[in-house]
Amino acid sequence: DKLFQEGNLERSEFAYLIDHRNEESNAYLFEKARIRQKEHFGNTVYQRGLIEFSNYCKCDCLYCGIRRSNTKAERYRLTKEEILACAQMGYDFGFRTFVLQSGEDLSYTDEDICDIVHSIKERFPDTAVTLSIGEKTRKQYQMYYDAGCDRYLLRHETASASLYAKLHPEEQTMENRMRCLYDLKDIGYQVGAGMMLHAPFQTTSDLVEDLVFLKKLNPHMIGIGPFIPHKDTPFRDFPAGDVEITLFFI
Repeated sequence: DKLFQEGNLERSEFAYLIDHRNEESNAYLFEKARIRQKEHFGNTVYQRGLIEFSNYCKCDCLYCGIRRSNTKAERYRLTKEEILACAQMGYDFGFRTFVLQSGEDLSYTDEDICDIVHSIKERFPDTAVTLSIGEKTRKQYQMYYDAGCDRYLLRHETASASLYAKLHPEEQTMENRMRCLYDLKDIGYQVGAGMMLHAPFQTTSDLVEDLVFLKKLNPHMIGIGPFIPHKDTPFRDFPAGDVEITLFFI
């Protein structure tokens, strides 16, 4: 009730809700959430057309199937013409938001990305373009924004520094991830963040930090999903997150 009325809780209160959730409390939480949902969205469902244009990645996140160390992944890249063909198909289906998503593939230059974004906006002026291509400098984000990009998705994965270090190699830091999100918001993007649930080594305290961070960042979009083990990663034998905790956090 406090969360419903005030929109926030103390860390200890978030932890209590997480650790003491059950079928009855979940049903009550969902009931309250539906009230807020209808206030903001009614019964509308917003569809987005995802164009996964590359699965090459320079990063080596330990949980990810397209990590650079996975030599078994079948890699691909789409050309600009193929991307535009996907956008045309999606537009004909009725999509008015396109999400260009890839691994952190350095074969596409900033000029390439800007050209693709500009071309989609020029051809389909009544659409929104979202990028999800990872960590970049503020200057790069500004270039994409100036080219016409409207939104940017970058899940923070976890707001716990200790857990972040267990899920990523040393050269990838939580500090830089957060810097990216604040840069994006400051530039003027509609920003999407989000976390992974039941990740290896994750604790209730880690999950609370996610909720506290999301309240502070106040992004326009939040993506929440369970950890799913990939057979060609170091975390292949860890259990997957489940539907129950995912629905609880949503």
